[in-house]
Order: sequence, then structure tokens, then C-alpha cells
Amino acid sequence: MTKITEHLLRIRARIADAAGSAGRNEHCVNILAVSKRHPAATVRSALAAGLTDFGENLVQEGVGKIEQIGDAAVWHLIGRVQSNKTRLIAEHFDWVQTVCSHKVAERLNSQRPHHAPRLQVCLQLRPSNAPDRSGAAADAIPALAETISRLPRLELRGIMIIPLPGQAEPVLRAEFRRAREVMESLREYSKSIDTLSMGMSADLEAAVKEGSTMVRIGTDLFGPRNG
Repeated sequence: MTKITEHLLRIRARIADAAGSAGRNEHCVNILAVSKRHPAATVRSALAAGLTDFGENLVQEGVGKIEQIGDAAVWHLIGRVQSNKTRLIAEHFDWVQTVCSHKVAERLNSQRPHHAPRLQVCLQLRPSNAPDRSGAAADAIPALAETISRLPRLELRGIMIIPLPGQAEPVLRAEFRRAREVMESLREYSKSIDTLSMGMSADLEAAVKEGSTMVRIGTDLFGPRNG
């Protein structure tokens, strides 16, 4: 048994315990393997362990791995989207979880190749207690969802949130609950709404209890990053 397989079993057990305590089916929670700063060989090991979805924060690093591994994996951009990188993103990634502006959405749509499937999109919700952090405010989400609903090369799938680290579980759960409510409000804009991307190595239990459908796990799966 490889280290990744051992770590994956522990993570799945944590998800199962959290889901069970909330009366949820553990199989409704997917694992997004955060492969930032880990080499393509590590991604291949994770694929062999049964993982399929991989998250990259840095566009050029992610594109390098995509070019080596290709469509054996599903590739998610989970880092900030810069306007000068939208073409690379649109041409290579399967998902973008951090859309938070109309300009970025429109650029991704216009630059998505017509032979490619629609780019799957989550809107990044800004934490309620961190106005200087990345993401869109909750009251800006409906207009952004409406814009995306009119863009033919994008498919709106849900909400992603990165809360402030180190918060007590009741505060985290309230933040995650708010994200779930925002996601539910998007159903009028897309029939494909099914994704609530929240929870990482340190807080996945709170996220799963509040309805996460995708937890983003890096350190507890792969170990410390290189750099």
C-alpha cells in the first residue's frame, strides 16, 4: 500500500464520520486532490490510488502537468484568475472554481475552444468577515450567475469558498452554512448546480457537516509541499 493510498483511506474515514454525524451519504462528497507544487509523478500515483480530480493554484504549473498527463485526470483551477492568464485557463482546464467577476467570465467564455466541452465554473464566495479577501460578495453573486447563464461556453456548477484559517468550529460552520444557502439560490440560473466546494485538510469535518460536496485536500493527502 502506498503512502497516498494510506492517506486517502484516512481522509475517506474522516469524511464518512462527518457525513454520518450529519445524516449524509459519504459518497456524496468528492475529494479534489490539491497537487500544487507536487510533480506529475505524484499525480500519477494519486490516479493509481483511484483519485480523478486535481486542483492547481498556479496556471502555468498546472498547464505543465496537464500537458504531461492529459485527460486521464480532471483539472480544476482553484487559484486566483488573472485576466492575462484566461486564455491558458480556457484552453487547458476542465473547471475553474474561482470566478468572481463578469470580466473574467466573459474572457473565459470567448477564449474557450469550440471543440472543447463547456468549461465548468464555480463562483468564489468571499468570506463574510474578510472584505479584503478574494471572491465575490454574496449580494453580487446573483448578477454574476445571470451573466454566466448567458455565456454558451461556460456551465455554472456552484459555489467555492475559502474561509479564514484558524476559526472555531461554530464560526466555520456558520460560514459554510451561508455558502450552502448561496449555492441553493443559484438553482434558478442553472440546471447543473450541484457543487459546493468547501473544506480543506484542517476543516473538512465542519464543511461536510454543512453540506460540502467537494473537499480540497493537499497536505493530508500528499504531505508537505516542495516550496
